Amino acid sequence: MDYAAALLSKLPATSPRRSRHIKQLVETLEAYMPAEDIEQVMKSYEFGALAHHGQTRMSGEPYIYHPVAVAQTLADMHFDGQTITAAILHDVIEDTEFSITEIEEEFDSEIAALVDGVSKLDQMEFTSRAEAQAESFRKMMLAMIEDIRVILVKLADRLHNMETLEAMPREKQARIARETLEIYAPIANRLGINHMKVLLEDLGFRYLYPFRYAVLQNALKRSKGSQRQIVKRISERIMKAMQEEGIDGEVRGREKHLYSIYKKMAGKKRLLSDVVDVYGFRIVVDDVNTCYRLLGIVHGLYKPMPGRFKDNIAIPRINGYQSLHTTLFGPKGLPLEVQIRTTDMDRVAEAGVAAHWQYKAIDKTTATPQVRARDWLARLEEIQRTGTSEEFLESVKVDLFPDKIYVFTPNGDIMPLPKGATVVDFAYAVHTDIGNRCVAAKVDRTLVPLRTTLHNSQTVEIITARGAKPNPNWVSFVTTAKARSAIRQYMKNMRVSESEDLGKRLLDRALKDLKSSLRKVGKIRLREALDELSLEEPADLFGQIGLGERLAPLTARFLIGDKTDDEEPASTSLVIAGTEGMVVRYAKCCHPIPGDNVMGYLSAGRGVVIHRNSCGNLINFRKQPEKWLTVSWETGLDRDFMSQIHVETVNKTGVLAEVAAVIADSDSNIEEVSVLNPNPDVSVMIFLFQVRDRTHLAQIMRNVRKMPNVFRVGRDNT
Repeated sequence: MDYAAALLSKLPATSPRRSRHIKQLVETLEAYMPAEDIEQVMKSYEFGALAHHGQTRMSGEPYIYHPVAVAQTLADMHFDGQTITAAILHDVIEDTEFSITEIEEEFDSEIAALVDGVSKLDQMEFTSRAEAQAESFRKMMLAMIEDIRVILVKLADRLHNMETLEAMPREKQARIARETLEIYAPIANRLGINHMKVLLEDLGFRYLYPFRYAVLQNALKRSKGSQRQIVKRISERIMKAMQEEGIDGEVRGREKHLYSIYKKMAGKKRLLSDVVDVYGFRIVVDDVNTCYRLLGIVHGLYKPMPGRFKDNIAIPRINGYQSLHTTLFGPKGLPLEVQIRTTDMDRVAEAGVAAHWQYKAIDKTTATPQVRARDWLARLEEIQRTGTSEEFLESVKVDLFPDKIYVFTPNGDIMPLPKGATVVDFAYAVHTDIGNRCVAAKVDRTLVPLRTTLHNSQTVEIITARGAKPNPNWVSFVTTAKARSAIRQYMKNMRVSESEDLGKRLLDRALKDLKSSLRKVGKIRLREALDELSLEEPADLFGQIGLGERLAPLTARFLIGDKTDDEEPASTSLVIAGTEGMVVRYAKCCHPIPGDNVMGYLSAGRGVVIHRNSCGNLINFRKQPEKWLTVSWETGLDRDFMSQIHVETVNKTGVLAEVAAVIADSDSNIEEVSVLNPNPDVSVMIFLFQVRDRTHLAQIMRNVRKMPNVFRVGRDNT
């Protein structure tokens, strides 16, 4: 007696329903599979039925129904005997007493490896469910790198689990549905298996957002009647035009699936009626030349929308998908989405890597989807070598979603980034130090601004400089979390360092006014003072003074033991050079520059803000004289400061350009211009530009005042 018969003799009488399940599978296999492979599948069925005997699913059905359903899905895609066998056995290790060794002994090592790759890691100990899920996913992906059939069995397994998810508790339904939408549907899409992607997305949507799903489903049912008539009429017109040109082919009206409608509504903030009333058609012909001929025919029937044509035949998508896409203005302006492809392209579009299954062939590299899939898997193998399982899972999820771009380093390395990423995002993706020291960039060998948005396939080169620092304004345009957090962290550290330096200078000056110094105060007294103030280090005290959270004169008195408070503390003096960084700011209300009479105001948490003495906003500060600082400029400053002037001119064309040219010719760089028109005859131009000092500003104002169309020039004192 052979092995299958021996196993069969140990089984209870087979139920009629179980017979129908396996009978349907065998009928499907007989259409394409050799008899000896079908015998192996039957052997695996009997083995699995024995292993799962007595087990039931949450729905109450015998457990063996599930692996047979998984095998049926793969059989419909015409997979080989080993894949179907592994599908039937895929839960044996996890849910029964049989081991991987026994499966290898009864079948072969290749089938055992497939089964092991699909199995979860429930037997291992993990610190969290997230870690367990991530490690299970990592193992599955590594097995998939060795044999891509692992993920195909897993996708079929997930599809049947989603089809029978109704029996699960609501909380588990939502968790499994979210995982399906985040991981498994994108994998199916990445491998080009469109029909499986669509089913997984719609089922995931149904169980993750049941109410939204029901509302959309009911709305679509109500609109289907009229839609069907419109689709039929347009299809007949296209077929008639094809027949007149002697083109054989098939025209299908495409029905949008619910999840794609939901994503379009959510992403583009559009009403359901705007999304539903888009009609889709797929035209399948014999060869590529006919595809392009047919494109001209449909453009003759209906006008194409500008900018809505894509040639995915000449430039296939990353998963091997090929098709011509065009959007047309249909009857009464209805948008018509048309796809034109060959029969082979249609098969690849629906089945992806499974379209030309070649594991039994000698040459496994000729099918484009398989080649592209293996290239992707090779990149996954590199990703998994470093980091934790959870980091690997996040990396793969990033790679799976289509809202990504791929750019190149000068060495040809691929760098994945989110769509909308800038040059600075790229710099930080390479390395945090590269981002921090970035000063310029080249995209495709051309210098570009650092805020430039990157696009697919560009080559990016970052230019760095020793001593360069991140610009706080970068935070306003970077898109990646890594870049944003690195910039903020650097600024925070730099702000702390600068505030400590400024605070020490202010305290030194205040102590000097009291005929003392930090050296005279001594380490012992400083330590006592820090303990009384609940501070750890002198740097903490200096930082608080530098940020305006503690006043230097009062702190100086406290350090030397002067507790008299019958008089206001003397104002601390400060000499500024314009290089103090973020803790010394120049007020934007009056734009002080070297040569101006200025004062400093201690703003809690911000440091020192420098104002001109004539600034109108100083009225607000006179109630807090203890926060004033006497400020003077260092001599011989060699840097630029921002200044602002108002220019009243004749209101006529070309005057703005004339004034701007005079300012630029005066060795100044204009940062910002705004124009007011208080009456039809007069324009008021406000220029913000860079100057070295008050003398430089006076020269610019004289040059502007001499212009024939200028009435008045002045600085704003408010």
